[in-house]
Amino acid sequence: MRKYIVRGGTPLYGSTGVQGAKNSALPILAASVLSGGRCVIRNCPALSDVEATLAILRHVGCETLREGGAVVVDSARAEGSEIPEPLMREMRSSVIFLGALLAKTGYARLSAPGGCEIGLRPIDLHLDAMRRLGAVVKDDAGVIECRAPDGLKGANITLSFPSVGATENIMIAAATAKGETLVVNAAREPEISDLADYLNGMGAKISGAGEGTVRIRGVSGLHPAEHTVIPDRIAAATLLAAAAATGGEVTVNRVIPAHLEPVLAAFAEAGCDTRIRGDAIRLTAPARLKAVSTVRTMPYPGFPTDFQAPFTAVLTKADGASVVIETIFESRFKYIGELVRFGAKIRRDGRMAVIEGVPRLYPAGVVTPDLRGGAALVLAALSAEGESEIRDVRHIERGYEDICGAVRALHGNMEAVSAAP
Repeated sequence: MRKYIVRGGTPLYGSTGVQGAKNSALPILAASVLSGGRCVIRNCPALSDVEATLAILRHVGCETLREGGAVVVDSARAEGSEIPEPLMREMRSSVIFLGALLAKTGYARLSAPGGCEIGLRPIDLHLDAMRRLGAVVKDDAGVIECRAPDGLKGANITLSFPSVGATENIMIAAATAKGETLVVNAAREPEISDLADYLNGMGAKISGAGEGTVRIRGVSGLHPAEHTVIPDRIAAATLLAAAAATGGEVTVNRVIPAHLEPVLAAFAEAGCDTRIRGDAIRLTAPARLKAVSTVRTMPYPGFPTDFQAPFTAVLTKADGASVVIETIFESRFKYIGELVRFGAKIRRDGRMAVIEGVPRLYPAGVVTPDLRGGAALVLAALSAEGESEIRDVRHIERGYEDICGAVRALHGNMEAVSAAP
């Protein structure tokens, strides 16, 4: 067990890079099962969720190796098609193996996935999509079995919601299905395009990724490939938020600025100055942040739900009242009670939170409720004047690679220490 000790109250400044995207790396690693050989995934972040994914890959027969910032996956001997409950419980994204194993072996057996408890994230869209592709699906008391003894077949699939995970599962499964698959109302997140680029590098024929309609023409098989994961837009936004929360000036390098447009617009409304130069973004905070009228989370290209909690932490010291509305996950506000321990003034009404800015935050001892809520607590601790303690940081380490090191690179004071169980 570990905890973070944060000594806040000083502005962060300087420049740093950003890790590879967690939400790209996980489906890309799962898709490697279909290569039948040795794939190299560069810029693959060192996260507990990535380690959980590699454990599943090894369980189904892959060989895995980390070489610095790259991960090598050799699926030449991968024949497994079942994932036991302990591995599935490690993270929600484990359901992405459904399409990969079904396409690889014609059979997949797994339990309901785990992960952060941020609200209902039903996998019905995933299961319905596999049925449309010709699989026979049985869901019995949380144990899911899918069979496609005659192989998967292309289909027209219209998603009732632009689910990122369901879109990814369909793309992976349909890549080697017979015929053509059309996905309407597909998710448009940059991570969808990144997965498509990887699959196309393996020999798939996917077009329209990143748009509302994705077309997949099935091929007879895929081959090994090398790929570099895109930068993590949420990690980049969190580092910029650290500057905003502490009144500092930070440059984040090796990003794709276009992926951060809705976030940068929100920072601008809060009074921050953001400058883009190539693949770098510099954020300079004002002496006092301004409240924002309304932030509403939406599927990409809207404001990302994954950045809702960190941005709420930024607004706790803004002049005036800000409104944040969460439209994706109904339990995203679990962290609010912990932010209040720092002296924040927040009222919640269902999926809406009203944040009344306060002159200062105070150090506190808090417990991380989930990944993005944990990032919000880190930002509050950096903003508070004094020493704070953040416990149960395993959630944060699911999605942020060495967050303590990143803060120290920006002249902040944060360290991970052992904690009693």
